[in-house]
Amino acid sequence: MSSLDNDFNELIERIRHGREFGHASFEPIFYLVFHPEQILDVKRRQFAWERRLANDGWDVHSFSIADEIADILAKAPMRKIWLVADQKAPLAWDKANGSLANAVAGGALQKRLEAKLETLEGKPKAILLVTDLEALHPYLRIGVIEGQLQGKFHVPTVFLYPGVRTGKTRLRFLGFYPEDGNYRSVHVGG
Repeated sequence: MSSLDNDFNELIERIRHGREFGHASFEPIFYLVFHPEQILDVKRRQFAWERRLANDGWDVHSFSIADEIADILAKAPMRKIWLVADQKAPLAWDKANGSLANAVAGGALQKRLEAKLETLEGKPKAILLVTDLEALHPYLRIGVIEGQLQGKFHVPTVFLYPGVRTGKTRLRFLGFYPEDGNYRSVHVGG
């Protein structure tokens, strides 16, 4: 069995047993941390993991960061202006990324995740898998959104996190961002 599958098994056990009293928060937030080189392996396993959770009695829901960002950018009021600017200066990546980051980090993604969590509130066997976190690069990191949604996690929420674990609560998103210890979650793997 691969280390990803072993980590997923440990994650399931931790979800079943709930959070420990030593954590700063009692919200059911969990991170399955895996090396960025394993992104495709995780995507290949995701359906099987979802089926396994469903077979164990969970009502499985997912929230794809990539799909939500694509939708936010496709519907952005500035989209036509971005396309014209890109045609004029196609190599101005810093400027383009700055504009796109404003659209994503301006609260739209956080509101969508919050809305998803609200639809699951009160469902005792619901579990939410937040996937495709790599799509946040170079806009923001998920820890910012997690912090803003404090008190909103009422169902077990699992973030499939591509990064490197550097301590019990410290993570390096995608393995190259600076360490961040502002997570209020249980980390498995990494």
